[in-house]
Amino acid sequence: MSQLSLLVVGLFLPLFPLSMVFNRVFSRVRQPLLRGGLLLAWPHLGLLLLSVLGTEVPAWLVVWALATAAFYALRALAVREAGIWIGFMATSAWALLWVPLLAGADDFTLRYDALGFSVPLLLLGLLMAELERRFGAAYTGLYGGLGRMMPRFAGVLVTVVLAVMATPLFPGFFTLLTMIVTASPGAAVALAGVWLLWSWAGARLLQGLIVGPAGAETVPDIGLAATWGYAAALAGLVICGVSLTGGLL
Repeated sequence: MSQLSLLVVGLFLPLFPLSMVFNRVFSRVRQPLLRGGLLLAWPHLGLLLLSVLGTEVPAWLVVWALATAAFYALRALAVREAGIWIGFMATSAWALLWVPLLAGADDFTLRYDALGFSVPLLLLGLLMAELERRFGAAYTGLYGGLGRMMPRFAGVLVTVVLAVMATPLFPGFFTLLTMIVTASPGAAVALAGVWLLWSWAGARLLQGLIVGPAGAETVPDIGLAATWGYAAALAGLVICGVSLTGGLL
């Protein structure tokens, strides 16, 4: 793969500083469905380019990819705006796709891994759009006590964030577990560190939204139909996670 081809693919399977392109585009798009389309399509464009340009990449690139993933996981710890948080977590997760790529994973596995990372972030983006419609913005610490004010929303939010954090039995858990098992000792330690940072970032996000005293204003919770829709999507993620990577269980 030529250096130019590597740079082009690095835009979509983000490598810092090329990763700034996605985060700039994502921050400019405010429509939730368009944001969801970006989250689904962006890494797949990178994988498509790889299939066209070839998949011979230098082994040292895994260091670049892991450093990018760790960098954006750390940045997610410090941001309060949920949209930026989603963009940083997406960048961190997609950078890790270079690890199975360099390990020789097939195209189906790579695309499955990309979806496993992207779909929970898409669901989280839709939930944050609900907050924006009710409060005008989706910032951690701006309002608390959503667990009391909007119990159905809070329950869905906690479960979606758990999926983003790659907890069992969601697809991201099996993807990261496979990466750690097949990686070199140094890369495995770095992957575990990124995973820990994701958990920390997710916990901080929930702390800034769910816990604390409820505000004086009354806001409507999400409806039962929406709640069941999110529950079905999350159940589908669990089923996919267990069935498609059940060999690790």
